[in-house]
Amino acid sequence: MITLYGFGPLFGLPDPSPFVLKTLTQLKMSGLPFAFERARPADAPKGKIPFIRDGEVVLGDSVFILDHLKRAHGVDLDAHLTPEQRSVGWALERMLEDHLYWAIIHARWAIDENFEKGPSQFFAGAPEEVKRQAQAGMRERLLGQGFGRHADAEIADLAARDFASAAELLGGRPFIFGERPSSFDATLFGFTASAATPFFHSSIREAAERHPNLIAFQWRMMDRYYEPAMAE
Repeated sequence: MITLYGFGPLFGLPDPSPFVLKTLTQLKMSGLPFAFERARPADAPKGKIPFIRDGEVVLGDSVFILDHLKRAHGVDLDAHLTPEQRSVGWALERMLEDHLYWAIIHARWAIDENFEKGPSQFFAGAPEEVKRQAQAGMRERLLGQGFGRHADAEIADLAARDFASAAELLGGRPFIFGERPSSFDATLFGFTASAATPFFHSSIREAAERHPNLIAFQWRMMDRYYEPAMAE
């Protein structure tokens, strides 16, 4: 049986990582039996969460995990999509994972109030110096990536453009490409929920909340795939 490794419920979400939320939702969509266990990035084959264990296979990265479900288990969550829809879905996924993700990280780690109530929980019981070093290290990563060089208002503007594009693509449909969800709905859910969780106050949460169709989509996915207790 497949075992998915993540952080577990936190920050008002089934998992604090949008990537874990994505893969967790895709596994639920697949109908395959699986277990969930907590893990640390240090436990992962690539030093990043999520990862899975499937028999002798240990595999990291949400994209490659989805490929494994198709290759090893014959599960194709996007079989009903046209080539054009798959291309649009991939472009949406890249925007969320390679752009919006850094706005989420900035909101959680670079804003002191959010860091204290959120990511600092990962270092419970550790000396204060360890927490400060971790926060400083993430700020350095944000600088290296580029988002950390922007003013807060500029980061909010960039995130707002992402949400506006996603909301326009979703439109009035229940799922991105119509009545049936695809793997890309799991991605949009993971990143919308991570940005819009009421646990944190941030400009990117406000940007998401300007689009009622995205918030309705988020709750539609939550109701479809999760028990209410999982988000506590």
